Amino acid sequence: MTLIADPHLPRPAAPPRPEVQVAVGVLLDAQGQFLLTTRPAGKVYAGYWEFPGGKIEAGETVEQALMRELREELGIQALPACIARWREQRVDYPHALVRLHFCRVTGWRGALQMREGQQYRWQRLPVSVAPLLPGALPVLDWLAAG
Repeated sequence: MTLIADPHLPRPAAPPRPEVQVAVGVLLDAQGQFLLTTRPAGKVYAGYWEFPGGKIEAGETVEQALMRELREELGIQALPACIARWREQRVDYPHALVRLHFCRVTGWRGALQMREGQQYRWQRLPVSVAPLLPGALPVLDWLAAG
């Protein structure tokens, strides 16, 4: 099933848009909190809260891409044994069609550094930050369901 983000906004008419593959980390700490970060200035949906991650580059696995993105964006080294693929969600944004590959991340080394000038908050349900990126919304339902 595809989640339609901002359905009132136009999409390109043709040709069909390619599906962008994105690795996303749901970082969970020992207290059961999860990490949300803001999208950096200059990017689409700047200031919206999301789970960290980014595009999967050619030749990368989901896990490799996620480890690279967490290192580049947050300055942490995710531990490979602590990354578990969890769920996928296809999202049709006005600017792109994306397939989000969500992974639970329960272990990493280093302190959060926010290398792209973004903000971060450790959260519990219900979240206290807004606005949330549409692609992050299903994750909150999945977390609530256990």
